[in-house]
Amino acid sequence: MKKGYNLGSFYLILVCLGLAVYSFYSNLSHTWLVAPPNYILLIFSLLAMILGIIGFKDKRNWRTKTRSWLTVIISTLLSIIFFLAILLSLFASSFGVNEHIKTVQSPDGDYTIDFYRYDAGAAGSFGIRGELNGPLWFKKRIYYRDTEEQVEVEWKNDRTVSINNHTLNLKEGETYGY
Repeated sequence: MKKGYNLGSFYLILVCLGLAVYSFYSNLSHTWLVAPPNYILLIFSLLAMILGIIGFKDKRNWRTKTRSWLTVIISTLLSIIFFLAILLSLFASSFGVNEHIKTVQSPDGDYTIDFYRYDAGAAGSFGIRGELNGPLWFKKRIYYRDTEEQVEVEWKNDRTVSINNHTLNLKEGETYGY
């Protein structure tokens, strides 16, 4: 059973690392965000750390010892990063940086878009952000515009939406404002 903890924790932390890297990439390239929220990734990385520590009991060869050390080191670093990301998002949301404006649905109910007002304060800009909701926690930013304070949404049909006079075909994956 010691082998299961060692190998399982190593694979779990590799999955967490992969999801964290993809989450960072998807935020930069505005693709679908398929990674779970940061608090879920924090729980997974803490679980991998605990299982990695238990895996130290497996002393069959140098690979198992190295795998346990790598698991504990990577999971500790990821746990710290996820914890800081959660604190930063809680701190930012407490000052109204991301204020939910409204949620709109397509006429057939297939698409749901959440709109947020963001404000970086004196250090940055303000504007409107629109996120298309997918299954589970999946999201994709489809509208991002600085210096706007209001959002006007009009559905042209079941797949086409006009946001502040900018038409987007959601079926084609169009975005605006990047």
